Amino acid sequence: MIEKMKGLIKQKDMCVLATAFDNRPHCSLMAYVTDDDCGEFYMATGRETTKYKNLTANPQVSLLIDTREEHAGDLRPETRALTVSGVFEPIADEDRRRGIQTRLLGRHPHLRGLMEKPDAEILCVRVLSFLLLDGVSDAHYLEI
Repeated sequence: MIEKMKGLIKQKDMCVLATAFDNRPHCSLMAYVTDDDCGEFYMATGRETTKYKNLTANPQVSLLIDTREEHAGDLRPETRALTVSGVFEPIADEDRRRGIQTRLLGRHPHLRGLMEKPDAEILCVRVLSFLLLDGVSDAHYLEI
């Protein structure tokens, strides 16, 4: 089942990032890349955004990756949705940060303007668990 989960992660490159602060949830559509094992997700944002402020106050996050675009109309019951629970971890090492930025720009060149801003930040989310909903009721949970 883990390979099916990782396959969905690698097939897609956009997710919904859910953060929270003071019992107020906030969702953001995000472009991402992962490490080779899908144990970490990397995204870019500005330090002045609500999501970044939430992450620095509460590092617990949830990501949603799904196949709704491929499963419209009569195919809707075949939609898969992967919920990734994780924790935000700042990236202190500058060489690692540059490597991740290169990977992000390789997959998402439209992020160049954002990453060139002085307040740009690379986010790292370390995966804690996966929950794959395959169709309407077939659920698979895996702690990492």
